[in-house]
Amino acid sequence: MLPYIHIGIHFVVPFLHWNVGPWDLPTFGLMLWVATVCGAIVMHWSFKRAGVIGPDGQPADALGIVALTVVAGIVGAKLWHVLDSPAEFQTDGWSVLWSTGGFAWFGGLVAGILALLVQGRQVGLKGLRILDLAAPAAAIGYAVGRIGCLTSGDGDYGIPSNLPWAMGFPNGIDPTPPGVRVHPTPLYEFLAGMLIGWWLWQRQGKRHGTGAIVGEYLLLSGVARFLVEFIRRNPHVLWGLSNAQLASLGSVVVGAVLIVVASRKRPAPEEPAAEVKAA
Repeated sequence: MLPYIHIGIHFVVPFLHWNVGPWDLPTFGLMLWVATVCGAIVMHWSFKRAGVIGPDGQPADALGIVALTVVAGIVGAKLWHVLDSPAEFQTDGWSVLWSTGGFAWFGGLVAGILALLVQGRQVGLKGLRILDLAAPAAAIGYAVGRIGCLTSGDGDYGIPSNLPWAMGFPNGIDPTPPGVRVHPTPLYEFLAGMLIGWWLWQRQGKRHGTGAIVGEYLLLSGVARFLVEFIRRNPHVLWGLSNAQLASLGSVVVGAVLIVVASRKRPAPEEPAAEVKAA
């Protein structure tokens, strides 16, 4: 067996075995927690740079906002997966709702946006403004969360490949056949998400029309997801595209519209000079 196959085998650890209680710690859940913390840190920096103040006169609670958004995103991702995979629901029943696999990107995106809109009103931020501030955090959090998909081997990987960095997942939750190497698509999405997050952070600190940053997030993340689906093992449902690709096209269109609309607005001040207070 080639050396780089061993990398994939040893890197995949679905559960961490410990001596506290009867349960093992799923690495997907652990990385989801790490992603939440990373997203909260970036959101806190965004709020601090923009001078966002909560109703109590104190800096807005970025951690609380991110935590509730993540919970909403998880619920939305699960529900969308059930709607997208009725055959799996018929086979496994309600257990698919709390399994560690089966999270639909588009469902999590929609639910997370709705959660942000509701919470934004509580700190005096209108819809697009809170989404602009949250965009870099969303990109970074999503990127870190993808490492959980990799370590758990939950089946969110690509088609067979002989590339030097291809990996095998025989010990994953959804294992690959012995000796088969596949594209480690979660790693691709991690790299893309980090680059998108860095770009959005740089753009957020410059003058821009309200809605421009979230528009760029939707466009860039949609393009990234659309492209990676070509090498992911998802079924094609229409025009040779997967459900995720169709949703990505919608994300790209909405993002492009927001960017155009924002370009016609009067640019907001640069973030360091801005101050937003609750109404």
